[in-house]
Amino acid sequence: MELYYSFSALIVLSAVFSYLNARYLKLPASIGIMVIALLVSLGLLATDNVFPHTFDRITKLIASIDFTEILMGAMLNFLLFAGAIHLHLEDLREQRLPVIIFSTVSVVISTFVVAFLLYHALVFVDLPIPFIQCLVFGALISPTDPIAVLGILKQAGVPKSLETKIAGESLFNDGMAVVVFIVMIALARGEEINTSFEGISLLLAKEALGGIVLGLVLGVIGSQMIYRVDGYNVHVLITLAIVMGGHLAAQALHMSGPLAMVAAGLVVGNYGKNLGGVSEDERDYIDKFWELIDEILNAILFLIIGFELLLIPDLRQYAVIGSITIAIVLFARFVSIYLPVKIIPFRNKFGRKSITILVWGGLRGGVSIALALSIDSYLHKDLLLAITYFVVLFSIVVQGLTVGKLTKKMENL
Repeated sequence: MELYYSFSALIVLSAVFSYLNARYLKLPASIGIMVIALLVSLGLLATDNVFPHTFDRITKLIASIDFTEILMGAMLNFLLFAGAIHLHLEDLREQRLPVIIFSTVSVVISTFVVAFLLYHALVFVDLPIPFIQCLVFGALISPTDPIAVLGILKQAGVPKSLETKIAGESLFNDGMAVVVFIVMIALARGEEINTSFEGISLLLAKEALGGIVLGLVLGVIGSQMIYRVDGYNVHVLITLAIVMGGHLAAQALHMSGPLAMVAAGLVVGNYGKNLGGVSEDERDYIDKFWELIDEILNAILFLIIGFELLLIPDLRQYAVIGSITIAIVLFARFVSIYLPVKIIPFRNKFGRKSITILVWGGLRGGVSIALALSIDSYLHKDLLLAITYFVVLFSIVVQGLTVGKLTKKMENL
């Protein structure tokens, strides 16, 4: 019953904040909800002595939510499937080499660049931590967030080819990011782990390739089931079964659930919905259902991100290193894009404009916060969580609101 009350409270707050944003702020929905949640959080922190009851109730509500489990174990699967089902495979096929490189090689490059610079920056501000813990932070902050990217880019007016590169990268980089994070956090904990090339390759193959294969199988089976029956209600239930059953299967097989959902969504969206037995109305119902799921879960997610501010102790003491880390992450993003572009002979050349938009459009979001929350307390969790929050806020609010304007400016140069 407590779960029902918590979920009801989140839905009510999401609806109220969505109304306020649509009525007054008129920002992109996800950003607007998060900005209002942030303002409410700051207001609660400023008036906790005046309204202690209200502050305690909202703080307890947010504290009762296992953000890592809810996002990584449930919401992410729905949101990735919803994003992938609307992505055209032909567009992705045209950009396959940049997507593959940016979602693998670039993640590794960014991880080490962030770690190296952060290590020295922390020494400079007299907050030194071991280098391996900086690598943990580099691993969790380097992948672009598919939820933030997909939710904001579609309203930003980014050219189709660049949108596909950034969206495709964000959908597929979870596999590499999770493997790198697993390795780094295990080393930071002092656990025994096979760090040889063979060991890492096997881990990546099982986590990433295994997840993709599982998703392809689920997508084909689900598509055939959709083809053989009539009725949009049955079709919607089949897609729900793919997501929820696929998550359970990925957990049992120790494979990447997010990558499985991306693969399954691509198959259903580009193959299952377009089979001869599926009518236009049935396709429309499937699309609208997953658009609604996407909107509702995005609203809840960004609401929680805004309220997570209440749970980070002494955030103000990390303001300096948080600001420095924002610059570090942006620089690492630039290096991780620039080096592959200059070294690898891509079919389509990347100019200065394209690189700038790719760097600025690489948004960080809830996935980074969820991974930061999963860090053990003795590994300087408060510090790493605080600077993660600074980067995510800057990424969503500043980069998210300006990437469209930057794109138009670049087009006019």
